[in-house]
Amino acid sequence: MSKRGGFPGGGMPGNMSNLMKQAQRMQRQMEESQKELETKEFSAKAGGGAVEAVVFGNKTLKSITISPDAVDPDDVEMLQDMIVAAINEAMKQAEEESGAMLGKMTGGLGGGFPF
Repeated sequence: MSKRGGFPGGGMPGNMSNLMKQAQRMQRQMEESQKELETKEFSAKAGGGAVEAVVFGNKTLKSITISPDAVDPDDVEMLQDMIVAAINEAMKQAEEESGAMLGKMTGGLGGGFPF
């Protein structure tokens, strides 16, 4: 038994240093990926292409395109539904890309921690 306490062999400080470097590298990669994702565009169509929504990866709406054929004054509700569907699908694509990117970043950590 060690009378000093702590970790035998003094191996922990080196491992902790490597772990910190790895975490800093991962943080930089995540920041770069986030910036790239923010400018990436995702588009989705609804109503057979009558409505198209384009969003950025940071989930802000860039544009909506509506075909003149989709505009029916007697059925505004259908147009509203198509707009919502197109935006939701584009947002879903952006969310999936964000999740996949995060998964790639954190995938290498499995088993890297001593606990």
